Amino acid sequence: MMKRIIEIVVFSFLAVMSVQSVHAQERTVQNRPYTDLRKFHFGILVGAHLQDLEFVNVGPQVVTAEDGSTVDALVTTDQDRWDAGFTVGVLGELRLNTNFQFRVAPAMYFGTHHFTFHNYKDLTPEGVARQEHQAMKVAYISSAFDLIFAGPRFNNHRPYMMAGINPVINLSNKDDDFLKLRRTDLFLEFGVGCDFYLPFFKLRPELKFMYGLTNCIDKSHVNQLRDRSKIPYTQSVNDARAKIIALTFYFE
Repeated sequence: MMKRIIEIVVFSFLAVMSVQSVHAQERTVQNRPYTDLRKFHFGILVGAHLQDLEFVNVGPQVVTAEDGSTVDALVTTDQDRWDAGFTVGVLGELRLNTNFQFRVAPAMYFGTHHFTFHNYKDLTPEGVARQEHQAMKVAYISSAFDLIFAGPRFNNHRPYMMAGINPVINLSNKDDDFLKLRRTDLFLEFGVGCDFYLPFFKLRPELKFMYGLTNCIDKSHVNQLRDRSKIPYTQSVNDARAKIIALTFYFE
């Protein structure tokens, strides 16, 4: 999966560079010709994203009831769609040299995860596994640290590639949900973008992929449950990694 995403990012960057070379003979007047010479500058960002959780299910399990008896359980968990959200934040960017910049971008990611649980030990009259659902709202405070490699500017556009890390803090958690996420996570992110130099500001659309490096499931959540019937669902997941595809617009 990660290898495939890297291939897509590299191909997208090469495609932008190819388009740039095709038009290399068409010179136009440059807007804001000295903007990239600034040592440091600020900006704002807005965008949309799709988020998903990649689960590793436990499979068959033995659950101990309150009276000490045990029962077999088999529950599978899945986020069966990519859920949409939005992003807002600010940025500060340091010019390292002609081609490299270092960017710090504090932001907030708002969205929702929709989970579906299939209980194969509790069947409906039709013989189908009974389903439970959970909608988990998330609000991440993040601060991305990115290294940007930009190609040469031609006229009023300049393509680039970026990679970095993005630590996040999750502000939304409920103790009575089936699943609960850990308070912190760390994302690896990489993507492509292009600077467009407009008369009054620089616009930077960027497509990036973010992959969680840590297990984001709170395994201690099972000890906080008041409704003990939720235990098979809470313990159905052993590991989960967050994934985000983000389209962000930077205004500098």
